[in-house]
This record gives sequence, structure tokens and C-alpha cells, in this order.
Amino acid sequence: CGGPRRRRRRRERPCGFSATAAKTVAVPVERLFDVIVDETQRSRWLPDVELRERTSTKLRSARFDVDDGATRVIFGFEAKGDAKSLVALEHERLPSAEEAERMKARWRARVATLKELLER
Repeated sequence: CGGPRRRRRRRERPCGFSATAAKTVAVPVERLFDVIVDETQRSRWLPDVELRERTSTKLRSARFDVDDGATRVIFGFEAKGDAKSLVALEHERLPSAEEAERMKARWRARVATLKELLER
């Protein structure tokens, strides 16, 4: 990270590019947090990505290394009532703007699958 200061491109951060996604889901925040943090439950909606938990704060946030550890995903959670909650994520340290765009589409599809799974 770091290096000389310069004007950044869209989605560019000091340590690379990032992709974001968010979704409101009709379940309590406890359920949403568990389905993301618990590896067995997560594999139901995110079967093709290996996440290794770095740290989490119950019902607030969870940070993961992705696959080989070169990139990270940070999930944030917010209760929107007793039976509705929001998950927002940022996939950071991506190598290029093109990869950030690709990952943005991928994460949007994955959180849509998560919503569908939980609201059945």
C-alpha cells in the first residue's frame, strides 16, 4: 500500500481497487450475520469462494481474506427492524478497475442469491 500521491481512478483506493454491493433482506440481523460468518451456511450461497475470517464483531461487521489472501471482503450489518436487515460489503485490494467491475457484478449476484435463499 501507499506510494506517491496521485489522482485516483474510479473505485481506486490506496491499496488497489474495490467493489461494493448491498442488499436489504427480510430476516433479523442475527440470522443474516450467522449465514455469512458460519462457513457451512455461507457455502449454500457462496460455494465458489474461500473466505477465511480475520475478525468479526457480532451483528456489526465481519472481515475475511479471500482465496489466497491477496484481497479482502468486509461485511457490515445493520438492523432495519425486528425482521429486516441490511448487509453491505466491500471487496478491497483488487488489482484493476476491470476486476473491480467484474467483482461488483459477481457480488451483486451473490447477495441476490443470499436474499432469495433467506426469504423463501
